[in-house]
Amino acid sequence: MATLTLPDSPATAPSSPSTRPTSLMENEKVRSGARRLGVIAFAAFLAYLVILPIVRLQATAFEDGGAGFTRAFGLDRIGQILKYTVGLAIGSVVIAMVLGTALAWAASRLPRRLEFLRILPILPIVIPAVAAIAGWAFLLSPRPGYLNAALRNLPWWSHLEEGPVDVYSIQWIVIITGFSLSSFVYMFVSSGFSNINSEMLEAAQVSGMPEWKVFFRVTLPLLRPTLIYGGGVALLLGLGQFTGPLLLGTNSGVSVLTTEMYFQISDSPAQFATAAALGSPLLFAGIAVVFAQKAMLGNQKRFVTHGGKAFRSQGRPSRVGAGLIVIFSLLSTVLPILALAFVSLSRYWRGSIDLSTLTVDNFRTVFSTTAVPSAITNSLVFSLGSMAIALPLGFVAASLIVRGVRYPALRVLVDVLVSMPLGVPAVIFGAAFLLTYTEGPIVLYGTPWVVILVYVTLMLPFATRMQLATMLALGDSYLEASRVSGAGFLRTNTRILLPLMRGSLGGTAALIFVLLTHEFTASLLVRASKTQVMGTVLFDAWSNGSYPLVAAVALIMTGVTAVGVCAAMLVGGADSLSKM
Repeated sequence: MATLTLPDSPATAPSSPSTRPTSLMENEKVRSGARRLGVIAFAAFLAYLVILPIVRLQATAFEDGGAGFTRAFGLDRIGQILKYTVGLAIGSVVIAMVLGTALAWAASRLPRRLEFLRILPILPIVIPAVAAIAGWAFLLSPRPGYLNAALRNLPWWSHLEEGPVDVYSIQWIVIITGFSLSSFVYMFVSSGFSNINSEMLEAAQVSGMPEWKVFFRVTLPLLRPTLIYGGGVALLLGLGQFTGPLLLGTNSGVSVLTTEMYFQISDSPAQFATAAALGSPLLFAGIAVVFAQKAMLGNQKRFVTHGGKAFRSQGRPSRVGAGLIVIFSLLSTVLPILALAFVSLSRYWRGSIDLSTLTVDNFRTVFSTTAVPSAITNSLVFSLGSMAIALPLGFVAASLIVRGVRYPALRVLVDVLVSMPLGVPAVIFGAAFLLTYTEGPIVLYGTPWVVILVYVTLMLPFATRMQLATMLALGDSYLEASRVSGAGFLRTNTRILLPLMRGSLGGTAALIFVLLTHEFTASLLVRASKTQVMGTVLFDAWSNGSYPLVAAVALIMTGVTAVGVCAAMLVGGADSLSKM
């Protein structure tokens, strides 16, 4: 029987063996090219946001044959400025390393019923720096300071009319800075303690080694990575200190590089070239510290000690440890807040406390003017707006760092860009953004956007690193399962990854809000009459000598920050503070 064979119609004819693979390959090339362009555009945006302002600022120092450097390092007081800068950094780091490590040890020896005390050494970070400095001034100012007045009642100092402590001296600025930085060191070292395998400590004790020798011969060497990293961060923060030297050192002639930069920019006309030259040593120091950390750590696998047991205290719970934490919290947190409270409720700031004269008139004055309510509104709006921008940027940056194996060069570049704000003092970013956005092609000075952009830049490390840690902890199994089931990139991230990161995103958002509501340094440089925030209003009251109003504004700042802290702990969990 003959078979009739009809030609295939166009609709049913099988495709050529090479047609479908070629089409798929072309589509994949298009998608791959689009992803690459997206990654390049994202890296370029970060570079524009982070690098361009700094490059533009530093370029001014080289104009006219390096005239900025000539003026900066030709200042009569430049030697003293450099001496104070280095002395403040080194002195505060030594205090912070010793005290922070001691507090971490104390926290590891707390009885179970007192473990809530672990949170106390972190509180100085939560209190706005400008408020804490004002509190210390009310306590230790030579004549009207509350603590000085109390000390003069003791036999040793009863003959003094002022003192015995001068909070405006470089020595006490170093001590106060060291107290604040010790909280950062405490967080790093506490994390290191929790990762030490107790089997090594028990082996040392069984061999007959005394407890103090176990600490110095075993524990401290194993803590080397956290000590180096924490010390490096503290050193960078010490070099970039601005609030303490500005509020306490200005009237006593104590000036550091950051405050001198501010004074140069505050001149009329602003001396950006001189300020940029003064900031150059801080930039070079930040780069040097980062490379020194890497060199000192070497192969970090040498310090991995995880075994069958986690770290636990190598001795019985210590009352001394609990006492050390309580005393530190009393000095660093409770006393400054009490001083602010008494001054804010007084008509005048004086060394004696008369409960019968306390009044709330200062708070009425603060809220009856337009400056403070407007500043509170601005702080909230700028912080929330910056948070809404920084979170997605941090999510994309963290995703690229974790999973961008196809783009190794761009991956490293993004990692460097989002980490830079940690090593560059905020005063340099403030000056750089002020210079960049007061001239063309984009003029933003006087608008909220210049404040929001500098806030976003400063928060990039926090927004990225917290989400990065969560992504690393989640791994790739969930994402691979989603893609195998047919979900695309966007659906996988919105339906799988973001819900799993909900706690981390909430904690990150709340902590960014906390940090930004008491941001002071960059805000002081980029502010305009309509973009005042709480910190700049407090500084204006301080400059005018309205100390009861200063105390009232400082307490309001602390209250707003406390609300953010509560939100962080509710959304991100009880350990949100330790993730700062």
